[in-house]
Amino acid sequence: MQPTGTITRVDTALVDEWRTLLERHARTTSALERRLQQEHALGVSEYEVLERLATAETDERRMQELAEAVHLSQSALSRVVARLEADGLVKRGMCPSDRRGIMACITESGRERYESALPTHRAVLSETLGSVR
Repeated sequence: MQPTGTITRVDTALVDEWRTLLERHARTTSALERRLQQEHALGVSEYEVLERLATAETDERRMQELAEAVHLSQSALSRVVARLEADGLVKRGMCPSDRRGIMACITESGRERYESALPTHRAVLSETLGSVR
């Protein structure tokens, strides 16, 4: 079945760029997942949560803000944080300024795991995305 409308060179270029982006993302995410899991017992989402908390001004963030920062639904983030919490890497608590809010805070063990995994994370990014300028 033929698509309606005319496919232009601009359309083709956009689709090619989109497919290139998807391929690089998949390749990079797979490499990160493999290495972080093997070397540090962390998934990509877990690492990303630890990094966002470790680099926050106060070592803690509201769960809602954290979900937006790591591009996860609140439900998916809650599961990631629960795994991190079970491993003693993160703790959750009530937001002091809004009793409806939940805060996630990195623990000392979480900071140590993040700092241990940081060189691996950056090495994989360099290996897979090194040609990006």
